[in-house]
Amino acid sequence: MMDSQTQLIPELQHWHSQGQYWSWQGHRWFYGEQGQGPALVLIHGFPSACWDWQYLLPTLNQRFRVVYLDMLGFGFSDKPVVAYDLCQQADAFEALCQQLGIEEAHLIAHDYGDSVAQELLARQNGGEAKVRWRSAALLNGGLFPDAHQPLLIQKLLASGIGPYIAPLIGEAAFRRSLNKIWGKQPPSETELTGLWQLMSVNQGQRALPYLIRYMHQRRVHQQRWFDALDQSQIPITLIDGVDDPISGHSLVNYFADHLPQHPIVRLNGVGHYPQLEAPERVLDALNQFWDTAVGAEVTE
Repeated sequence: MMDSQTQLIPELQHWHSQGQYWSWQGHRWFYGEQGQGPALVLIHGFPSACWDWQYLLPTLNQRFRVVYLDMLGFGFSDKPVVAYDLCQQADAFEALCQQLGIEEAHLIAHDYGDSVAQELLARQNGGEAKVRWRSAALLNGGLFPDAHQPLLIQKLLASGIGPYIAPLIGEAAFRRSLNKIWGKQPPSETELTGLWQLMSVNQGQRALPYLIRYMHQRRVHQQRWFDALDQSQIPITLIDGVDDPISGHSLVNYFADHLPQHPIVRLNGVGHYPQLEAPERVLDALNQFWDTAVGAEVTE
C-alpha cells in the first residue's frame, strides 16, 4: 500500500488505477493484466517497476494476455527491510500465474528480472517448473557476473555501508545515475520523476541495500543460471541496448561467445532501458522473434 503522503505524477496515478493488489506470503504485491491470447509475463529490473513496460503494453496486449508484477521491494509492492532472494521473486511469478490460472506463458525480462527469468528456466530444465515457459526475450541485464559492470553506487549499496548510504540517496543523485546509463536519447522529465517516485514510495530507499544483494546471488547461482540458458529447449533471444555502460557491449560479446545458439539483436544508440528508450525498435525485435523462432506457439 502506498504512503498516504506520496503525491504521484498523473501518469503514475493512472498506472496505479489500472492494477490491483495480491496478498501472498504476508505481503501485498501490485500487479496488472491486459489483453487476451497466449499469456506473456513481464519481469522488470532494478530499481524500477513494471511501469517500465508502459510503452510496450498497448501493442503487446493486442497479441497476448499480458501479466506484470512489481516484485517485492519494488514499485507499489511492499518494501520490507528483509533479506531479499531472487528465487523468492521467481516463486512469486509462479504463484501469481497459478492464481490466475496460467499454465504456460512467454517471458520478457530486463535487468534484475533477467536473473529471475534464468531461475524460472532452470526450474523448467530440471522438470520443477510450475509454469511451462514457451519462449524468453531478455533485455539488458547481468546475465553473467563476469560481463556485468555495476555503477559505483551499486557497489557501495552492496557493501557493508549500504544501509547507511541508502537513506541519503536523493532525487538529484538518482537522476544522475539514470542519465549515465541512458543512450543517445535522454530520459524525459516524466520518466525521471516517475522512476524516482516508484523507487522511493513506501520508503523504498531503506530496501535498496538488501535488494542489491542480488549481485552476490548471481555469483552463487552463476553455473545454474548459465545452464538455464545454455540447456534450454525453448526459443531465447537477447535484445540489448549496446550503449549501456553496465550491460551493453560487454554482455553482447559474452553472450555471443558463450551462447551462440541464441540470436542477439543489437540496438545501437540505446542504453540500459531499451523498452523506455526505443520501444518501437524493441517491439520490432520481439515480433520478429515471435514470428520466426517461436512461430505458431504464439499465434495458437
